[in-house]
Amino acid sequence: MSEAIKAVSVIGNLSYAKLQPNSQRAIAVGAALELISNRVLSSASVHLSQELDNLSKYADQIQEALNTK
Repeated sequence: MSEAIKAVSVIGNLSYAKLQPNSQRAIAVGAALELISNRVLSSASVHLSQELDNLSKYADQIQEALNTK
């Protein structure tokens, strides 16, 4: 399990919403990179450069999902 995914799962009493914005973004970017890594490794037709172009969009979506109550 990646450090980003671990960070999301062990936040516990320190709610994601209480983290500094840069920490929230770092968690979201790390999680997005983990998803990209798994996607690229699982399919020969997926291109890393194309996935990295979507990194910010993926991180935005992850942050939005984590902020939803």
